[in-house]
Amino acid sequence: MRGFKAFLLRGNVVDLAIAVVIGVAFTTVVTAFVKDLVTPLIAALGGKPDFASLYFTINSSKFMVGDFINELISFVIIAAAVYFAVVLPVNKLISHVQRPAAPTTKTCPECLSAIPIGAKRCAHCTSPVAA
Repeated sequence: MRGFKAFLLRGNVVDLAIAVVIGVAFTTVVTAFVKDLVTPLIAALGGKPDFASLYFTINSSKFMVGDFINELISFVIIAAAVYFAVVLPVNKLISHVQRPAAPTTKTCPECLSAIPIGAKRCAHCTSPVAA
């Protein structure tokens, strides 16, 4: 029981649970955006108010192409929203925060081994090195 408690209280599990809850809430917002704004906009341009009514029939089987088109549009918009609203800003923030560290070693011009920046002589070949 102690191991299970440790597993549940680890940061990864809690972070994942929060991500799922926020993802579900974000999905409902984007789905409403697609249903209420984007689909009517496409319908205004294309003349078809709802893609859900598009279908074709083969041997008494109904293929709901319109539902697929609606879901495909929803997926593309969700993916674009996640990319532009989450991925790009986070990548930009990370690139600003993670600046490269100052080098702590330099290369000896004689033997090409790594030596400390402040060294005046190489520890491997004992040749003098400019500071």
